[in-house]
Amino acid sequence: MFSEDDPGLAELRELCLAFPGAEEQIAHGRPVFRAGKIFATFGGTEKLRPGDHRPWPSACLVKIDPAELPAIDGDGRFFVPAYWGPSGWRGIDLADTAVDWTEVGELVDASYRLVAPKRLIAELDARG
Repeated sequence: MFSEDDPGLAELRELCLAFPGAEEQIAHGRPVFRAGKIFATFGGTEKLRPGDHRPWPSACLVKIDPAELPAIDGDGRFFVPAYWGPSGWRGIDLADTAVDWTEVGELVDASYRLVAPKRLIAELDARG
């Protein structure tokens, strides 16, 4: 379901694997990044209406802090991924040539902090 040369995969992988305890696995045919729990995934789909899905093969899916969801949902660059969306996850297309990798890094960092064990977050904070 993905290729090593997919747009954004190498960059996302580099961002995610820099976090303490981060590991990459393949789940449901896609790369996922976890530190105990999944904090980012590469690729997904958007449920448009019953029986109709839009593929986002080069998207980054991250968990969003509930307080940030209204702002994210008001930004047209983001989509609500099928299955993950009701749990507060949102996706952004990494195939867009205008991807702001600093922003993607901040989104991944925030997602990591929502799911990683406290000891790994303390290790991250100690890095500075």
